Amino acid sequence: MKRLFLLGLVCVFSSCLQAQVVDTTVCDVIKNPTSFNGKIVRIKGTVTADFDQFVVKNATCDERVNSIWLSYPEGSKAKSGPVAILELQPAANFTGTVPAVTRTPVTLDKSKDFKQFDSLLAAPAKLNGMCLGCGRYEVSATLVGRLDGVDAKIGRDKSGKIVSISGFGNMNQFSARLVLQSVSDVTSKEIDYSTAVAASKEESTAAGPGSADPVEANRKAAAAYGVTTDPGKDLIRCADAFPKPKENSGVIVFNGNLNEAAAKDDAKGAKESPDGVLYNVGFNTNRLSGDAIVRAYAHMGKHVADLRTPEKGNENLGIYDLEFRAWSTTIMGAVAYGQKTLTLPGGIMLWNNAWATADRNNFVEKAIKGFLRSQEILSR
Repeated sequence: MKRLFLLGLVCVFSSCLQAQVVDTTVCDVIKNPTSFNGKIVRIKGTVTADFDQFVVKNATCDERVNSIWLSYPEGSKAKSGPVAILELQPAANFTGTVPAVTRTPVTLDKSKDFKQFDSLLAAPAKLNGMCLGCGRYEVSATLVGRLDGVDAKIGRDKSGKIVSISGFGNMNQFSARLVLQSVSDVTSKEIDYSTAVAASKEESTAAGPGSADPVEANRKAAAAYGVTTDPGKDLIRCADAFPKPKENSGVIVFNGNLNEAAAKDDAKGAKESPDGVLYNVGFNTNRLSGDAIVRAYAHMGKHVADLRTPEKGNENLGIYDLEFRAWSTTIMGAVAYGQKTLTLPGGIMLWNNAWATADRNNFVEKAIKGFLRSQEILSR
């Protein structure tokens, strides 16, 4: 009898655990992320892991950022995730308010479904030319995990100084983050790169000098334009965003997997910074072949410069404009080194020197807008 009673308690307890999982949608979370903060949710969505995005998305949502940032629990050691990322963090000498954050730990179920999910998202696209963070598959699945919801915002005072930081993912621009607990119902769709394959069949991913020192390589790219020209000045600004050797500039560069939600990132950093903000720039160098690392440094350097020392009138740019500007700069570097093509995730050709000169500006603008809409699910 006692055994039956205990069994009943176990069943009731299990039912309670099940009841704690909230079924919702990407769109509902994005509409009011703070209402889901701390809850365990179940969401069906499509996941992409590309250059600076690791997101669960839904193209039908009508929001500025139509996706949820995805992270694995700390210590998961999974393979998939973004190739490059910039995350702002209050430095040890930050003068603004840093709210105390307590989050319930999540344990990742490394089931057969998860291993399939992670492997598919980590598989690189196969083509000859440079393709920045291009995955081979787009993956749909049912995801269960802890939802972290905030009002994503980088706040400035009247002088332009950053006085508040909140948000997740690249440039802290995502109000919702899903820290993954389990995956099921995994399906995949191979992305069509046939146009890029045809255009880049005679090009090497390693073409171009300077990958040993990406910062100096971008200075050389600036010199190719002339350092007093607008493209030259822009590339110099990107290079200057990174610290000189042994300089404590507040910009911290690290290499490795960029896919985990670390508890330390919710608090002040251990180091000080001249403006009280740490600019943590990460690169997964295992997925940046040849001179792709140089393009990645140009892109992320543009982000650091635009957020740290914004030009007049650009102090409060949204993620769409920040990404548009960074991709424009990335192209400048590619052109300076005579790169024939540059492809983005989803098979979008960002640059092709075979385009007629008169059409290049229009084609580039169309490509960036198409990428931001379709792949990153961003609206202006």
